[in-house]
Amino acid sequence: MIDQEIEKYLDKITTNEDELLYELNRETNLHTTLPRMLSGKIQGKFLEFISMMKKPEYILEIGTFTGYSALCLAKGLKPDGKLITIESNEELEEFIQKYISKSDNSDKIELIIGDALKVIKDINYNFDLVFIDADKVEYLEYYKLVKQKLNPEGIIVVDNVLWSGKVVNSSKPDKETKALREFNEFVMHDEEVEQVMLSIRDGLLLIQKL
Repeated sequence: MIDQEIEKYLDKITTNEDELLYELNRETNLHTTLPRMLSGKIQGKFLEFISMMKKPEYILEIGTFTGYSALCLAKGLKPDGKLITIESNEELEEFIQKYISKSDNSDKIELIIGDALKVIKDINYNFDLVFIDADKVEYLEYYKLVKQKLNPEGIIVVDNVLWSGKVVNSSKPDKETKALREFNEFVMHDEEVEQVMLSIRDGLLLIQKL
């Protein structure tokens, strides 16, 4: 949605990935069928900044993919903190664990393979920071579940909320577009939170619980 020359300039100015994230980025592009699902350098650095500023004790991530965003988010954890990341695709487990094991925060990251809607119900932690980047049709259900487990002033970051502009431009929306429109509207009218939508990549929605 951003001019390619501006995109290149943003990438140039943004601090480079560390060696592990670069390696993960490269291998994701070489060996997965949908590498665009990776958060990437700019969004990854943004997530890292949010985590570093928040200094969370507990982070929840819904949608691990190959683990890039998890590694970024884990950098801001408190020394005794923990990140739980949930991925539905069991075929990615070995790939994800490979990079978690190489991370300085490997002992703070727990990967759970399964259905997030079921897994979240069994988690006994309250979270300071949540990142949602999974099945778009389930976004509203994810939100309702994690909000119950979010500490006051906790932050939820939600990816792909612009959906390539289709949330405003599509006259014949697909099911994902419909679900994202419904989700965005629901959050907008939720009086228990404040939110700001940013046009980073495919759109990020930052939500803070009051």
